[in-house]
Amino acid sequence: MDKFCIITNVEKDEKFQITHMIMDYLTAHKKKYVVAVNENIDLYRKEGFILPSEIPDDMDCAIVLGGDGTMILAASDLVSNDIPIVGVNLGTLGFLTEIEQNMIHESLDALFDGNYKIESRLMLEGSIFCNEKEVYSGYALNDFVINKKGTSGLIRVKIYVNDEVANTYLCDGIIISTPTGSTGYNLSAGGPIVAPYSKVMIITPICPHALFNRSIIVSQEDKIRIELGKRSKNPDEAIISLDGRLRMELQTGDAVEITKGKKKTKLIKVNNNGFFDLLRTKLGEDKE
Repeated sequence: MDKFCIITNVEKDEKFQITHMIMDYLTAHKKKYVVAVNENIDLYRKEGFILPSEIPDDMDCAIVLGGDGTMILAASDLVSNDIPIVGVNLGTLGFLTEIEQNMIHESLDALFDGNYKIESRLMLEGSIFCNEKEVYSGYALNDFVINKKGTSGLIRVKIYVNDEVANTYLCDGIIISTPTGSTGYNLSAGGPIVAPYSKVMIITPICPHALFNRSIIVSQEDKIRIELGKRSKNPDEAIISLDGRLRMELQTGDAVEITKGKKKTKLIKVNNNGFFDLLRTKLGEDKE
């Protein structure tokens, strides 16, 4: 690899110490690079920094500095660029960030020498319908989440899989997750952990008011439709988000359709740690 993009979360690398260390190492090895920041771009234009949306398509790799949240946002920003990404963990758990800070130089050498693998991760593609008209479509690496609005009561959501009713939930919300996202909000809501190479989507209710409160796992080839129902004379109100972004209001009668995305996220692996090794380490279960 010869052309790199560094995407920096300015809250995680506030003084750009890690950013400049990587820039210096790339310069020393005669590699080309650009630097993108996730906010306050006007403060950094004079340093030559750009926005993630301005990253050239000919980059060999994007190095993302931050936590899993930064990685997820980068995946969304680069969905049309087809650039593989690798993360440097400046956060806490770091399921997606491959490189720890003490391994940066060694990992960069592996990228220079071609000693890495690329994993393709499923992305969800969803369309939002209000008054039966499509008003938005977008991608998510982790999940689509519908939550009740504010402190209002429970919402009623009807789930269809391939136009067949799968279940109706009276709940605080619903999560449609990829295997990659299964260790995120889905896990916190009691959903299953799914290996990232699995070809499935996970439907998990949030605090359902029912005896049946289990997740439903369907094929990635299926089509999921979620309709916001009605509990009383007043319309139900909810908020939908894609990987924690967008946040669009929904009400009774609105719907969301979710399928396997046409595009995938490419994650670079520079070490040999398997998913379950990572899982035990990050969740504190590896005591041997």
